[in-house]
Amino acid sequence: MRTFGAVVLDFDGLIVDTESPILAIWQEVFREHGCELSLHDWERALGSHGAYDPCAHLAELTGRIFDHEALRTAVRARNTEACGRQPLLPGVADLLDQARSIGLRTAVASSSTRGWVEGWLERHGVRSVVDAVCGREDVARVKPEPDLFLLAAARLGVPPAACVVFEDSPNGIRAAKRAGMACVAVPNPVTARLRLPDPDLVLPSLAGLRLSELLERLGRAGVPPTAAEA
Repeated sequence: MRTFGAVVLDFDGLIVDTESPILAIWQEVFREHGCELSLHDWERALGSHGAYDPCAHLAELTGRIFDHEALRTAVRARNTEACGRQPLLPGVADLLDQARSIGLRTAVASSSTRGWVEGWLERHGVRSVVDAVCGREDVARVKPEPDLFLLAAARLGVPPAACVVFEDSPNGIRAAKRAGMACVAVPNPVTARLRLPDPDLVLPSLAGLRLSELLERLGRAGVPPTAAEA
């Protein structure tokens, strides 16, 4: 029977749905230039950083020269405003409270910057129940590599095999599995349309989650192999 000592959450799309606004904004920008941005292309960006450059893609499709930094700055401003209207996703606060009540450590591990994550956690009143926050500036490689999750485990003082990850994106799930962690997928409106690479469990939402029962179910499933063993 496998036992767990920590839960590690992704941020974008799992704690707050920041994935829907940014995709919608970039799709609008592409349409303004007579192009379409598909989910197939955007999927590379989900849960990661630097794997897909929408500015370069738009320039390639249109054959035009853009001020990439100005375009990114404008999109960031629109996205920050749009994300400010997004609530904490259902069940997130309760999951963190349940984890602490049964003695589990908690962390957020994101391919976004630590400042982005910390700011929204503070805004939504849940930073105080998160023991550690790991962002892309803390590691050499972001998801789908396991570095962020391994760092979270180290900061929590919990072995990777004793961590449960909650993720929404294919890249995040791959990272969790490569870290040797159990992974529960909770797709958002964007990632629900994608194939998820074999999570241990898929939930439609965190709302109503009974964490102790979920951990018991995952514990009976055994210990997944680490990346080195797979």
